[in-house]
Amino acid sequence: MLADRVLENGWVRVDGDTIAEVGEGDVDGTDLGGRWLTPGLIDIHVHGGKNGASSYNAAEPGAIQTVTDFHRSYGTTTMLGGLVTGKPDDMRTATAVLADSCDAGEIGGIYLEGPFLNVARKGAHDPELLRMPDVALMESVLEAGRGHVKQVTIAPELPGALDLIKRCADHGVITAVGHTDGSYEQVRAGFDAGALMATHLFSTACGRCTTATPGPIAASMAQAGAICEVIADGVHLADGTVEMLFGVLGSSRIALVTDAMSAAGVGDGEFQLGHLKVHVIDGVARLENGSIASSTATLAQVVARTTGMGVAFPDAVRAASLTPARLHSLDKSVGAIAPGLRADLVAWNDDLTVAGVLRAGSWVRPIEGAPHAAR
Repeated sequence: MLADRVLENGWVRVDGDTIAEVGEGDVDGTDLGGRWLTPGLIDIHVHGGKNGASSYNAAEPGAIQTVTDFHRSYGTTTMLGGLVTGKPDDMRTATAVLADSCDAGEIGGIYLEGPFLNVARKGAHDPELLRMPDVALMESVLEAGRGHVKQVTIAPELPGALDLIKRCADHGVITAVGHTDGSYEQVRAGFDAGALMATHLFSTACGRCTTATPGPIAASMAQAGAICEVIADGVHLADGTVEMLFGVLGSSRIALVTDAMSAAGVGDGEFQLGHLKVHVIDGVARLENGSIASSTATLAQVVARTTGMGVAFPDAVRAASLTPARLHSLDKSVGAIAPGLRADLVAWNDDLTVAGVLRAGSWVRPIEGAPHAAR
Protein backbone atom coordinates (compact mmCIF):
# COMPACT_ATOMS: atom_id res chain seq x y z
CA MET A 1 0.00 0.00 0.00
CA LEU A 2 1.64 3.22 -1.18
CA ALA A 3 0.76 6.77 -0.18
CA ASP A 4 -1.46 7.32 -3.22
CA ARG A 5 -2.48 3.85 -4.38
CA VAL A 6 -2.53 0.13 -3.67
CA LEU A 7 -0.26 -2.22 -5.63
CA GLU A 8 -1.93 -5.58 -6.17
CA ASN A 9 1.35 -7.38 -6.82
CA GLY A 10 3.86 -5.03 -5.26
CA TRP A 11 7.33 -5.53 -3.90
CA VAL A 12 9.74 -3.58 -1.71
CA ARG A 13 13.53 -3.77 -1.65
CA VAL A 14 15.19 -2.74 1.60
CA ASP A 15 18.82 -1.64 1.82
CA GLY A 16 20.00 -1.41 5.40
CA ASP A 17 17.51 0.75 7.29
CA THR A 18 16.04 2.37 4.17
CA ILE A 19 13.49 1.54 1.50
CA ALA A 20 15.60 1.38 -1.66
CA GLU A 21 13.04 0.54 -4.30
CA VAL A 22 9.33 -0.14 -4.76
CA GLY A 23 7.76 -1.80 -7.76
CA GLU A 24 5.05 -4.06 -9.14
CA GLY A 25 5.25 -7.47 -10.77
CA ASP A 26 7.02 -10.76 -10.17
CA VAL A 27 10.51 -10.64 -8.64
CA ASP A 28 12.75 -12.93 -6.64
CA GLY A 29 12.27 -12.50 -2.93
CA THR A 30 10.21 -13.56 0.03
CA ASP A 31 6.55 -14.01 -0.82
CA LEU A 32 4.27 -12.67 1.90
CA GLY A 33 1.44 -14.86 0.68
CA GLY A 34 -0.89 -12.11 -0.48
CA ARG A 35 -0.78 -10.23 2.81
CA TRP A 36 -1.23 -6.48 3.02
CA LEU A 37 2.07 -4.62 3.42
CA THR A 38 1.67 -1.11 4.83
CA PRO A 39 3.86 1.61 6.32
CA GLY A 40 4.69 1.40 9.99
CA LEU A 41 2.01 2.98 12.14
CA ILE A 42 2.47 6.31 13.95
CA ASP A 43 0.75 6.96 17.29
CA ILE A 44 0.87 10.60 18.37
CA HIS A 45 -1.24 10.06 21.51
CA VAL A 46 -0.09 7.16 23.66
CA HIS A 47 0.80 7.15 27.35
CA GLY A 48 1.98 3.62 28.09
CA GLY A 49 1.67 -0.09 27.64
CA LYS A 50 2.66 -3.48 29.03
CA ASN A 51 3.62 -4.32 32.60
CA GLY A 52 2.26 -1.05 33.94
CA ALA A 53 4.89 1.05 32.16
CA SER A 54 4.14 4.63 31.12
CA SER A 55 5.78 7.82 29.93
CA TYR A 56 4.79 9.52 33.19
CA ASN A 57 7.06 7.06 35.02
CA ALA A 58 9.83 7.51 32.48
CA ALA A 59 12.46 7.81 35.19
CA GLU A 60 11.88 4.20 36.25
CA PRO A 61 14.54 1.93 34.68
CA GLY A 62 13.35 0.35 31.47
CA ALA A 63 9.91 1.99 31.49
CA ILE A 64 10.11 3.70 28.11
CA GLN A 65 11.81 0.74 26.47
CA THR A 66 8.99 -1.48 27.73
CA VAL A 67 6.38 0.83 26.22
CA THR A 68 8.11 1.19 22.86
CA ASP A 69 8.94 -2.52 22.57
CA PHE A 70 5.32 -3.46 23.22
CA HIS A 71 3.75 -1.04 20.75
CA ARG A 72 6.40 -1.71 18.08
CA SER A 73 5.62 -5.42 18.23
CA TYR A 74 2.09 -4.49 17.14
CA GLY A 75 3.14 -2.24 14.27
CA THR A 76 3.58 1.18 15.89
CA THR A 77 7.06 1.99 14.65
CA THR A 78 6.90 5.69 15.60
CA MET A 79 5.25 7.19 18.67
CA LEU A 80 5.22 10.30 20.80
CA GLY A 81 5.75 9.76 24.52
CA GLY A 82 2.58 11.19 26.05
CA LEU A 83 2.44 12.77 29.51
CA VAL A 84 -0.77 13.33 31.45
CA THR A 85 -1.09 16.23 33.86
CA GLY A 86 1.30 16.06 36.80
CA LYS A 87 3.13 18.22 39.28
CA PRO A 88 5.44 20.70 37.51
CA ASP A 89 8.63 19.08 38.82
CA ASP A 90 7.38 15.63 37.85
CA MET A 91 6.50 16.80 34.34
CA ARG A 92 9.89 18.44 33.89
CA THR A 93 11.69 15.31 35.10
CA ALA A 94 9.68 12.98 32.86
CA THR A 95 10.14 15.33 29.90
CA ALA A 96 13.91 15.37 30.38
CA VAL A 97 14.07 11.56 30.49
CA LEU A 98 11.83 11.26 27.45
CA ALA A 99 14.13 13.69 25.64
CA ASP A 100 16.95 11.18 26.16
CA SER A 101 14.79 8.54 24.45
CA CYS A 102 14.22 10.97 21.58
CA ASP A 103 17.97 11.53 21.26
CA ALA A 104 18.44 7.77 21.10
CA GLY A 105 15.82 7.46 18.34
CA GLU A 106 13.50 5.34 20.46
CA ILE A 107 10.54 7.73 20.29
CA GLY A 108 9.68 10.47 17.83
CA GLY A 109 8.89 13.24 20.30
CA ILE A 110 7.02 14.23 23.44
CA TYR A 111 3.34 15.07 23.86
CA LEU A 112 2.01 17.09 26.81
CA GLU A 113 -1.66 16.45 27.52
CA GLY A 114 -2.00 19.08 30.19
CA PRO A 115 -1.82 20.77 32.60
CA PHE A 116 -3.59 23.68 30.83
CA LEU A 117 -7.00 22.00 30.57
CA ASN A 118 -10.51 23.02 31.60
CA VAL A 119 -11.45 21.34 34.86
CA ALA A 120 -15.02 21.02 33.56
CA ARG A 121 -13.66 18.66 30.86
CA LYS A 122 -10.84 17.13 32.87
CA GLY A 123 -11.41 13.54 31.75
CA ALA A 124 -8.76 11.34 33.37
CA HIS A 125 -6.65 14.22 34.68
CA ASP A 126 -6.21 15.09 38.34
CA PRO A 127 -8.26 18.29 38.84
CA GLU A 128 -5.97 19.35 41.69
CA LEU A 129 -3.05 19.59 39.26
CA LEU A 130 -4.73 21.46 36.40
CA ARG A 131 -3.52 25.04 35.92
CA MET A 132 -4.31 28.20 34.07
CA PRO A 133 -2.00 28.79 31.08
CA ASP A 134 1.43 29.72 32.39
CA VAL A 135 4.13 30.78 29.95
CA ALA A 136 6.94 30.39 32.48
CA LEU A 137 5.89 26.84 33.33
CA MET A 138 5.56 25.91 29.68
CA GLU A 139 8.96 27.39 28.88
CA SER A 140 10.55 25.37 31.69
CA VAL A 141 9.04 22.12 30.41
CA LEU A 142 10.09 22.92 26.84
CA GLU A 143 13.60 23.61 28.10
CA ALA A 144 13.65 20.23 29.84
CA GLY A 145 12.56 18.66 26.54
CA ARG A 146 15.50 20.12 24.62
CA GLY A 147 13.47 20.67 21.47
CA HIS A 148 11.71 17.30 21.57
CA VAL A 149 8.30 18.48 22.81
CA LYS A 150 6.25 18.25 19.62
CA GLN A 151 2.63 18.50 20.72
CA VAL A 152 0.56 19.97 23.56
CA THR A 153 -3.15 20.12 24.36
CA ILE A 154 -4.56 23.44 25.62
CA ALA A 155 -8.13 24.51 26.36
CA PRO A 156 -8.32 27.71 24.29
CA GLU A 157 -11.00 29.43 26.41
CA LEU A 158 -8.77 29.66 29.50
CA PRO A 159 -7.26 33.07 30.37
CA GLY A 160 -3.91 33.46 28.61
CA ALA A 161 -4.44 30.39 26.42
CA LEU A 162 -4.25 32.22 23.09
CA ASP A 163 -0.93 33.80 23.98
CA LEU A 164 0.40 30.42 25.07
CA ILE A 165 -0.75 28.82 21.81
CA LYS A 166 1.13 31.51 19.90
CA ARG A 167 4.21 30.95 22.07
CA CYS A 168 4.08 27.20 21.37
CA ALA A 169 3.86 27.88 17.64
CA ASP A 170 6.97 30.08 17.95
CA HIS A 171 8.78 27.07 19.42
CA GLY A 172 7.56 24.79 16.64
CA VAL A 173 5.26 22.93 19.02
CA ILE A 174 1.91 21.84 17.58
CA THR A 175 -1.05 22.81 19.75
CA ALA A 176 -4.23 20.78 19.91
CA VAL A 177 -7.46 22.21 21.27
CA GLY A 178 -8.87 19.75 23.75
CA HIS A 179 -10.27 19.07 27.21
CA THR A 180 -12.19 22.22 26.45
CA ASP A 181 -15.60 23.56 27.36
CA GLY A 182 -15.17 26.55 25.08
CA SER A 183 -17.71 27.96 22.68
CA TYR A 184 -17.48 27.59 18.93
CA GLU A 185 -16.02 31.09 18.74
CA GLN A 186 -13.47 30.49 21.50
CA VAL A 187 -12.21 27.32 19.88
CA ARG A 188 -12.00 28.96 16.46
CA ALA A 189 -9.96 31.70 18.14
CA GLY A 190 -7.57 28.97 19.29
CA PHE A 191 -7.12 27.85 15.71
CA ASP A 192 -6.63 31.45 14.62
CA ALA A 193 -3.90 31.76 17.26
CA GLY A 194 -2.04 28.82 15.72
CA ALA A 195 -3.60 25.54 16.91
CA LEU A 196 -3.47 22.86 14.22
CA MET A 197 -5.42 19.94 15.63
CA ALA A 198 -8.07 18.68 18.05
CA THR A 199 -7.52 16.14 20.82
CA HIS A 200 -9.65 12.93 20.67
CA LEU A 201 -12.69 14.45 18.98
CA PHE A 202 -16.13 13.54 20.35
CA SER A 203 -14.68 12.09 23.54
CA THR A 204 -16.21 12.81 26.93
CA ALA A 205 -13.48 15.40 27.51
CA CYS A 206 -14.71 17.54 24.61
CA GLY A 207 -17.69 19.90 24.89
CA ARG A 208 -20.96 18.72 23.41
CA CYS A 209 -22.16 19.63 19.95
CA THR A 210 -25.77 20.70 19.42
CA THR A 211 -27.48 22.82 16.81
CA ALA A 212 -27.72 25.70 19.29
CA THR A 213 -24.24 25.30 20.80
CA PRO A 214 -21.91 23.77 18.20
CA GLY A 215 -18.89 24.04 20.51
CA PRO A 216 -15.43 22.48 20.07
CA ILE A 217 -16.50 19.56 17.90
CA ALA A 218 -18.07 21.67 15.18
CA ALA A 219 -15.31 24.28 15.42
CA SER A 220 -12.63 21.62 14.91
CA MET A 221 -14.42 19.98 12.01
CA ALA A 222 -15.08 23.35 10.37
CA GLN A 223 -11.47 24.52 10.63
CA ALA A 224 -9.91 23.97 7.21
CA GLY A 225 -6.98 21.58 7.41
CA ALA A 226 -7.22 20.92 11.15
CA ILE A 227 -6.30 17.35 12.08
CA CYS A 228 -8.75 15.60 14.38
CA GLU A 229 -7.64 12.78 16.65
CA VAL A 230 -10.03 9.82 16.74
CA ILE A 231 -9.94 6.93 19.23
CA ALA A 232 -11.73 4.20 17.31
CA ASP A 233 -11.26 1.46 19.91
CA GLY A 234 -14.91 0.48 20.10
CA VAL A 235 -15.23 2.10 23.53
CA HIS A 236 -14.77 5.85 23.14
CA LEU A 237 -16.89 6.33 20.02
CA ALA A 238 -19.83 4.60 18.38
CA ASP A 239 -19.13 2.91 15.06
CA GLY A 240 -21.41 5.33 13.24
CA THR A 241 -19.54 8.33 14.65
CA VAL A 242 -16.24 7.04 13.29
CA GLU A 243 -17.74 6.20 9.90
CA MET A 244 -19.31 9.67 9.74
CA LEU A 245 -16.02 11.39 10.57
CA PHE A 246 -14.16 9.56 7.81
CA GLY A 247 -16.99 10.32 5.40
CA VAL A 248 -16.94 14.04 6.21
CA LEU A 249 -13.26 14.71 6.91
CA GLY A 250 -11.48 11.95 5.03
CA SER A 251 -8.29 10.20 6.08
CA SER A 252 -6.18 13.29 5.36
CA ARG A 253 -7.73 15.10 8.34
CA ILE A 254 -8.02 12.22 10.82
CA ALA A 255 -5.22 10.91 13.00
CA LEU A 256 -6.17 7.58 14.51
CA VAL A 257 -4.70 7.30 18.01
CA THR A 258 -4.90 4.89 20.93
CA ASP A 259 -4.59 7.13 24.00
CA ALA A 260 -3.27 3.84 25.43
CA MET A 261 -2.25 3.65 29.07
CA SER A 262 -0.04 1.24 30.98
CA ALA A 263 -2.77 -1.43 31.01
CA ALA A 264 -2.44 -1.99 27.25
CA GLY A 265 -1.28 -5.53 26.65
CA VAL A 266 -1.69 -6.53 30.29
CA GLY A 267 -5.31 -7.41 30.93
CA ASP A 268 -7.77 -6.51 33.65
CA GLY A 269 -6.66 -5.10 36.98
CA GLU A 270 -5.83 -1.90 38.85
CA PHE A 271 -3.42 0.62 37.34
CA GLN A 272 -2.24 4.22 37.67
CA LEU A 273 -2.69 6.99 35.11
CA GLY A 274 -0.60 9.85 36.42
CA HIS A 275 -1.90 10.36 39.96
CA LEU A 276 -5.26 8.67 39.35
CA LYS A 277 -6.30 5.09 40.01
CA VAL A 278 -7.77 3.22 37.04
CA HIS A 279 -9.71 -0.04 36.98
CA VAL A 280 -9.68 -2.17 33.84
CA ILE A 281 -12.60 -4.57 33.46
CA ASP A 282 -13.12 -6.54 30.24
CA GLY A 283 -10.44 -4.40 28.61
CA VAL A 284 -12.16 -1.08 29.37
CA ALA A 285 -10.26 1.40 31.56
CA ARG A 286 -12.31 3.56 33.92
CA LEU A 287 -11.70 5.89 36.83
CA GLU A 288 -13.23 5.03 40.19
CA ASN A 289 -16.17 7.33 39.29
CA GLY A 290 -16.88 5.21 36.20
CA SER A 291 -15.54 7.66 33.60
CA ILE A 292 -13.57 6.23 30.68
CA ALA A 293 -9.85 6.68 31.28
CA SER A 294 -7.53 6.27 28.32
CA SER A 295 -7.58 2.92 26.46
CA THR A 296 -5.94 -0.49 26.38
CA ALA A 297 -5.74 -0.75 22.59
CA THR A 298 -2.85 -0.96 20.15
CA LEU A 299 -2.95 1.20 17.04
CA ALA A 300 -3.19 -1.91 14.87
CA GLN A 301 -6.33 -2.90 16.77
CA VAL A 302 -7.71 0.61 16.21
CA VAL A 303 -7.00 0.34 12.47
CA ALA A 304 -8.69 -3.07 12.30
CA ARG A 305 -11.66 -1.83 14.33
CA THR A 306 -11.99 1.23 12.07
CA THR A 307 -12.07 -1.04 9.03
CA GLY A 308 -14.79 -3.08 10.67
CA MET A 309 -16.81 0.12 11.03
CA GLY A 310 -17.07 0.42 7.26
CA VAL A 311 -13.93 2.49 6.55
CA ALA A 312 -11.70 1.22 3.76
CA PHE A 313 -8.52 -0.39 5.10
CA PRO A 314 -6.18 1.90 3.11
CA ASP A 315 -7.97 4.95 4.53
CA ALA A 316 -7.67 3.64 8.08
CA VAL A 317 -3.96 2.96 7.57
CA ARG A 318 -3.33 6.42 6.11
CA ALA A 319 -5.01 7.97 9.16
CA ALA A 320 -2.59 5.99 11.32
CA SER A 321 0.56 6.69 9.30
CA LEU A 322 0.80 9.33 6.58
CA THR A 323 -1.58 11.86 8.17
CA PRO A 324 0.24 12.05 11.53
CA ALA A 325 3.58 11.98 9.68
CA ARG A 326 2.60 15.02 7.63
CA LEU A 327 1.21 16.81 10.69
CA HIS A 328 4.57 16.51 12.43
CA SER A 329 6.68 16.99 9.28
CA LEU A 330 7.97 13.43 9.53
CA ASP A 331 6.85 12.46 6.03
CA LYS A 332 10.37 12.83 4.63
CA SER A 333 11.45 9.91 6.80
CA VAL A 334 8.40 7.80 7.78
CA GLY A 335 4.69 7.40 7.12
CA ALA A 336 4.70 5.83 3.67
CA ILE A 337 6.27 3.14 1.51
CA ALA A 338 8.59 5.07 -0.79
CA PRO A 339 12.27 5.02 -1.74
CA GLY A 340 14.45 6.96 0.68
CA LEU A 341 12.13 6.59 3.68
CA ARG A 342 13.00 4.52 6.72
CA ALA A 343 12.16 0.86 6.23
CA ASP A 344 9.21 0.70 8.63
CA LEU A 345 6.73 -1.90 7.35
CA VAL A 346 3.81 -3.89 8.72
CA ALA A 347 2.48 -7.14 7.23
CA TRP A 348 -1.14 -7.96 8.04
CA ASN A 349 -3.00 -11.26 8.13
CA ASP A 350 -6.37 -11.64 6.41
CA ASP A 351 -8.15 -10.95 9.70
CA LEU A 352 -6.15 -7.69 10.06
CA THR A 353 -4.01 -8.92 12.91
CA VAL A 354 -0.34 -8.09 12.65
CA ALA A 355 1.77 -10.80 11.01
CA GLY A 356 5.14 -9.05 11.00
CA VAL A 357 6.82 -5.73 11.76
CA LEU A 358 9.98 -4.27 10.26
CA ARG A 359 11.49 -1.15 11.82
CA ALA A 360 14.50 0.59 10.29
CA GLY A 361 15.17 -2.54 8.23
CA SER A 362 15.22 -4.95 11.18
CA TRP A 363 12.50 -7.38 12.15
CA VAL A 364 10.80 -6.41 15.38
CA ARG A 365 8.23 -9.14 14.81
CA PRO A 366 9.35 -11.68 12.20
CA ILE A 367 6.65 -13.30 10.09
CA GLU A 368 6.14 -16.82 11.35
CA GLY A 369 7.60 -19.37 8.97
CA ALA A 370 9.22 -16.78 6.69
CA PRO A 371 12.89 -15.80 6.34
CA HIS A 372 13.86 -12.39 7.72
CA ALA A 373 13.14 -10.52 4.51
CA ALA A 374 10.28 -8.37 3.20
CA ARG A 375 8.59 -8.15 -0.14
